[in-house]
Amino acid sequence: MIQPALKHDALLADIAAARNDTYNMMYLWWLGQSGFLMQYQNRHLLLDPYLSDSLTNKYADTDKPHVRMTERCIDPQRLDFINVVTSSHNHTDHLDADTLIPLINTNPSMKIIIPEANREFVANRLNIDLDTPIGLADAQSTTVAGFEFHGIPAAHDELATDEHGNHKFMGYVVKFGPWCIYHSGDTLLYDGLEERLRKFDIDLAFLPINGKLPERRVAGNLWGREAAKLAHDVGVTAVFPCHYDMFTFNTETTDEFVSECERLGQDYRVLQCGERWPLGLLSDLEIPRQGETP
Repeated sequence: MIQPALKHDALLADIAAARNDTYNMMYLWWLGQSGFLMQYQNRHLLLDPYLSDSLTNKYADTDKPHVRMTERCIDPQRLDFINVVTSSHNHTDHLDADTLIPLINTNPSMKIIIPEANREFVANRLNIDLDTPIGLADAQSTTVAGFEFHGIPAAHDELATDEHGNHKFMGYVVKFGPWCIYHSGDTLLYDGLEERLRKFDIDLAFLPINGKLPERRVAGNLWGREAAKLAHDVGVTAVFPCHYDMFTFNTETTDEFVSECERLGQDYRVLQCGERWPLGLLSDLEIPRQGETP
């Protein structure tokens, strides 16, 4: 099993140490699958965390076992400092009760950002009041704890909507301080995605690279080459791959992603689970290439 760069006590110590660092620094940690922790000015945003073995347990005796590849880096109930958490859609690796309920219990004032279309499903899965989540639809925005969220539709496999036209799969552009990031959730390319993203000056993008194979019997995502090209075409400063190395049946290597980034001259960073990436103000620090020390 793949070991995280940092896990449990060591990961918490790293987060605490970064919290005491320069006030204008932003830090991020990849927590596996599509989960990222963002830290800025002692505020914490958790993007689509999956920090349990719920899917491994659920599918253990089926013809589609979810065999975990990477060891869990942290127990969610130990993350007692989260201001806001996102869910991009209702699939369990993005809306996991075994992750989110402990987070809710240990962070009673934490806010939850979801696609508006999924409100009833989310409330039922997490056993919370229907009006507790903050729902976003296409082009809608909200600000929580200093993080400004903008809803971006995702196609997983299609641009699915509810009866009111609200998208069931979403990504989020998030602005805070001098930063602008994009977490796509699970998505394929679709007409209009680049145009939506070009409206923002995106510094960092977090994109899935596990692709789409019918034999997996799950909805597809960007291939590595597509993630690299999307980041390049939108003008993203640096792109981070995700949604791989979690389950043996639904993963890819980063080789194609890295090769295409190099060909296009697109800055990127491949993190280990549990690894921190420190960044400074863009006016003061050039985004480093993979293999360079930030």
